[in-house]
Amino acid sequence: MPDTHNAGLAPSPAALEIQGLVARSRAAQAQIENYSQEQVDALIRAIVWSCARPGMAEKIAKFAVEETQLGNYDGKYMKIFRKTRAALFDIINDKSVGVIEEDKARNIIKIAKPVGVIGALSPSTNPEGTPVIKAISAIKGRNSIIVAPHPRAKLTNKMIVDNMRAALVDYGAPADLIIGIETPSIEKTDELMRQCDRVLATGGSAMVKAAYSSGTPALGVGVGNAVITVDDTADLKDAATKIRMSKTVDLAASCSADNAVVLFEAVYDQMLANLQAEGGYLVSPEEKKKLEATMWVDGHLNVGIVAQPAEKIAAMAGITWPAGKTFFLVPETGYGPQHPFSGEKLSVVLTVYKVKDIDAAIALTNNVQAYQGSGHSCGIYSKNREHILKLAHATKTSRVIVNQPQGLSNSGNLWNGMRQTLSLGCGSWGGNATNNNITWRDLINESWVAFPLDKNKELPSDEALFGDAITRVKAAD
Repeated sequence: MPDTHNAGLAPSPAALEIQGLVARSRAAQAQIENYSQEQVDALIRAIVWSCARPGMAEKIAKFAVEETQLGNYDGKYMKIFRKTRAALFDIINDKSVGVIEEDKARNIIKIAKPVGVIGALSPSTNPEGTPVIKAISAIKGRNSIIVAPHPRAKLTNKMIVDNMRAALVDYGAPADLIIGIETPSIEKTDELMRQCDRVLATGGSAMVKAAYSSGTPALGVGVGNAVITVDDTADLKDAATKIRMSKTVDLAASCSADNAVVLFEAVYDQMLANLQAEGGYLVSPEEKKKLEATMWVDGHLNVGIVAQPAEKIAAMAGITWPAGKTFFLVPETGYGPQHPFSGEKLSVVLTVYKVKDIDAAIALTNNVQAYQGSGHSCGIYSKNREHILKLAHATKTSRVIVNQPQGLSNSGNLWNGMRQTLSLGCGSWGGNATNNNITWRDLINESWVAFPLDKNKELPSDEALFGDAITRVKAAD
């Protein structure tokens, strides 16, 4: 992309448009920089209610499906009605203004300060919950936010942003605390990332890489490809039900949806039967070839199958789809580019592996996610704590979800203690700056105030500090 920021080059129309939006956003943020905790919390309550209230939630969910043609109404409704409520509940009692932490042992207090203007990217797969949750995270830290939607979801984003802006005005706050880019483009999104104070990027890998290359401090997410182990101690019926839930919610639009299950050979046949009873359709070798040819074109995932009903994908592949079935089961043995079913699919297609034991499950998980999904998440259904912790220690993953539906649990839920969000950091494994479930704490600056210790620390003797290094490390010649 041409550099419009060098001396002598006139700013592009996109750069000028974003410059104007950022100026408005910065002016609005200045007005709430000294808001109290009570004022901030009143705003985020109003923001969520404006979109999640009965009647409006249904309208947004319906509109999002109609505009994007991705996912389904039930999944969209769950995210705008329930997920936004849960995200608000998760942070409403957090202290985000003034002194937010005191470390008595080190005699340090931490004071929260706003970052300024947050540039937020919103994907087409989750356009209903993402703007709301990112907005309350930004404003909880007394920031403003500009949302750059995927073009496929621009009208959904406008509907949501308009609701949130009206709610801000009702509480006497400036509407421009939340601004949406109404005619999005790659150039405008790139400009936003250059001009804002912190980027919060949720979207495809290319956009996340662009965020990290923008020159602005950025928080991004990695590629999902959740691999779920079911061992020989698991409650197999419960596991099958939860895997089906995770695989089919919003037609697998979420990057956290189960992409592969790794079944111990001792329970393989029974678990496969249970998954079929839950609505899984086990493809034949010939059907697998047809499905692969449909799902990948020239080595790339066919966007036409993303978050689509199983019967539509089956029709595209020339597979006769039985009534009552809602997702595919695809047996696989390999991983990597030559085995595309081992990668992220963003569709109601579940890859199935058979392994001997937990060591084989760990090795397979790491190999699958080294291809796609490194650092994102994995899960396990087990009653064996040793298996659970062994998997957690040995996998390169930021989240290990135990005996829960992965897609509904990675980003926090009422049944676990994970932070509620739709932005999941994947650490250095996934090329990200953080492993966190990203919330308001990632969108503030912190001033550390260091008081003198009551008693000075004292260096120990060399013998105590260095131990046997004194005698084992050879002196330099």
